[in-house]
Amino acid sequence: MTTRHSLAADAAPAGYILPKLQPLYAALSPVALTYMRVIAGIAFMAHGLPKIMNPMGAVGMVEGIGFQPGWLWSPALAGTEFIGGLLLVLGLLTRPAALATSIVLMVTTYFHWILKAEGYAGAELSLIWLGITLYFAVHGGGRWSLDRLIGRQF
Repeated sequence: MTTRHSLAADAAPAGYILPKLQPLYAALSPVALTYMRVIAGIAFMAHGLPKIMNPMGAVGMVEGIGFQPGWLWSPALAGTEFIGGLLLVLGLLTRPAALATSIVLMVTTYFHWILKAEGYAGAELSLIWLGITLYFAVHGGGRWSLDRLIGRQF
């Protein structure tokens, strides 16, 4: 007994409402993921640059949210934001960098939502950025990353 296949089913990839756009989606996917990774890295570098320039400048802030001793956590925050951001831009050690920046974002979410009692409205940007960094922590740097170029996904 033979099985008949629908020509329409053979021609259209499953799950696409507009199947003719599938090649466009496939072509743009690495561009979009690289853009998202680079922009996230630049944002972290921008936030980390003033802290790198004055690594002890956030001692009071980190101690105020419970991270003791501040002399240890302030430079750790500065390095995580700036160096983690640089690594995201490059797509190098992407997973560890994204995990580290995700931890910073979890703390900022807690800070804004709970400690400052701003709720979702205060934590919204941290939550959005956290979604992005968690994506890269799980999926890696993507096709156009140094991790991929050197053949190492950490």
